[in-house]
Amino acid sequence: MLYSKLLIPTLKEDPSEAEVVSHRLMLRAGMIRKLAAGIYTYLPLGLRVIKKVSDIVRQEMDRAGAQEILMPAVQPAELWVESGRWGFYGKELLRLKDRHDREFCIGPTHEEVVTDLVRREVKSYRQLPINLYQIQTKFRDEIRPRFGLMRGREFIMKDAYSFHKDEAQAEAEYWNMYETYKRIFTRFGLNFRAVEADTGNIGGKFSHEFHVLAETGEDFIASCTACEYAANIEKAAALPPAVAAKAEAMPLERVTTPGMKTVEEVSGFMGVTSADLVKTLIYSVMLDKWTAVAVLVRGDHELNEIKLQRVTGATEVVLADKATVERVTAAPSGFAGPVGLSGVKVYADHAVSAMANFITGGNEADLHLRNVNTGRDFEAPEFADIRKVMAGDPCPKCGSGKVEIHKGIEVGHVFMLGTKYSEALGCTFLDEDGSEKPMIMGCYGIGVGRTAAAAIEQNNDEFGMKWPAPIAPFGALVLPLNVKDAATMETANAIYNGLRDAGIETLMDDRDERAGFKFKDADLIGIPVRVVIGEKNLKDGNVEIKLRMSGEVQKVSKDDAVSKVLEVAVK
Repeated sequence: MLYSKLLIPTLKEDPSEAEVVSHRLMLRAGMIRKLAAGIYTYLPLGLRVIKKVSDIVRQEMDRAGAQEILMPAVQPAELWVESGRWGFYGKELLRLKDRHDREFCIGPTHEEVVTDLVRREVKSYRQLPINLYQIQTKFRDEIRPRFGLMRGREFIMKDAYSFHKDEAQAEAEYWNMYETYKRIFTRFGLNFRAVEADTGNIGGKFSHEFHVLAETGEDFIASCTACEYAANIEKAAALPPAVAAKAEAMPLERVTTPGMKTVEEVSGFMGVTSADLVKTLIYSVMLDKWTAVAVLVRGDHELNEIKLQRVTGATEVVLADKATVERVTAAPSGFAGPVGLSGVKVYADHAVSAMANFITGGNEADLHLRNVNTGRDFEAPEFADIRKVMAGDPCPKCGSGKVEIHKGIEVGHVFMLGTKYSEALGCTFLDEDGSEKPMIMGCYGIGVGRTAAAAIEQNNDEFGMKWPAPIAPFGALVLPLNVKDAATMETANAIYNGLRDAGIETLMDDRDERAGFKFKDADLIGIPVRVVIGEKNLKDGNVEIKLRMSGEVQKVSKDDAVSKVLEVAVK
């Protein structure tokens, strides 16, 4: 492909709208252009990357035994009403009516459609298991689309759905998909982690997220230094303390702390560390109705609301409002404590069970208590793992390693759906004994556009993108410095044609521009291998090869250029 014939509208300046690296670089490199909020046109370079990602996904899904289909983007409301999600999904569901006033939506996901398909076509256990997938455009009407392809409203996704006769069959396919995803992200050339994740409202026994590690990631991942354990920070377990505190209980003291509400303020005033305090948080949890509970967490720890929801059995948990806090504690926010607290259930993190002579709020304005002890000063609460893990915590799996915290970008998710949709939509089969049973389902998604953006977030420098070779828009870039010099162009064309004949997708920058201008564009678009042909090196029969990822530069004979590129390029 010749650069002069390709639409690559690069920009010299950073777009003001771009908030993250991938958004900025994709706009600057002419890969995408905004049509409306969260909706983008993929230009030639951007679409080539999307196709590379899709091709790898398709190859590995086919290899794993899944079958590709393509479902409609427009879905009838009746299916969503039948599943119970039409009223539940909210404003993210883009709804519309046709000329006959029938309601439809633009699909954000396809559980209803695929379940409807299977319930019509699959009737016997002999037809199971089956795994159907598609690569398709979806739409979610995000309230605040941002970050380009990282959080758009319209996006390209691979979603797969499996159907099974029993739990054993479903579990086997789950782990088949888990291993398939590991192969997919390995082939992308990305540094990633497969992490245990909370199943949330969907439920089920298993759930794993696949995260591309990047400092710009919004998610936090806990992993072990000694074993393969990795989990989303919301799921990662914190082990109870190995040894409880043995300090002798000191007399309880009342300490006036005027206006001091935060852990930092109180610990500084009292000359202790934050680990010597216990925070008392008042939460509202939805059980049969909204109910207030008190939660105790060590001062240097953070509450994990997902864990709290799981422990309480609530469908929703929120930090209590000011009025609720004052009603429960008889004190302003910032002075809550367990001593004298009544009328609410109290939960405490395991770390609190190992503490003695700690500091808490006094349930009075401008008052804290020193030398508080569980059992003596207040009734022992229900202890549970309700905090977020921290770097340096012992690994909950092997116990010998330590927890490390990384930032990641979620690009894939595999989880068990169970019978949620099959029961709601009547997707059943006849078992060996002739009985009718609901199919057990699994669901497996990969954000195709999001993966492309995550690859940039992980691989870039101040000059531009550094594409991993398997998903780069081109495998090699041939860059003649002076297109008016006959010898330069003769060599450039020979290398360009040689690479193409060898199966390397190659771009040649045939523009009559200054060398510095062409180098800047080359760094910006980030093609893995660059072959530079200049008059100075040609006098010695050489050309220059530069690897974008490592920055390594070497001079090679012009006659060996094609073979050298073949050693590092991906066909």
